[in-house]
Amino acid sequence: MADTTPGAGAQAPVFQLQRVYLKDASLELPNAPKIFLEQDPPQFDVQLEVFSEKIMDPVYEVVVRVTVTAKVKDKVLFLVEGKQAGIFEMRGIPVEQFEAVLNVVCPNIVYPYLRANVADLINRSGLPPVHLAEINFEAVYQQRLAQQQAQPGLIIPPGANLKQ
Repeated sequence: MADTTPGAGAQAPVFQLQRVYLKDASLELPNAPKIFLEQDPPQFDVQLEVFSEKIMDPVYEVVVRVTVTAKVKDKVLFLVEGKQAGIFEMRGIPVEQFEAVLNVVCPNIVYPYLRANVADLINRSGLPPVHLAEINFEAVYQQRLAQQQAQPGLIIPPGANLKQ
């Protein structure tokens, strides 16, 4: 039998979403209302990270965090941050597949909720919604693995932050 995650018996693998929830959200418009008079289009900076935590065996929380900063010239139009989380039960998943499930499959489930919540939050400010681009979490994960192979001394623990 293949090596499996701790606590796994001879049963078939279990992957089950228990809950998706908005863990944190904030929106700042530090230069309102004067910033609304600006005619130039905003410039956007988007930061994304994924991290996970074992809650208890075999339950894990996976969080996708995004920070979007929009500026017009040198003034901040808005700053929005959101953390969308999911709680997943994962048992009997082979060790060689476990990290990919945690860092690719889980964020793919959670991220669409985050995209919708960020767009809604910005829209509620009176600004047009910003729709975050879709993310290929498989590519992000493969990039992290390539970094590990390029720097053999670099150790990225399971569930460590994945940054884009």
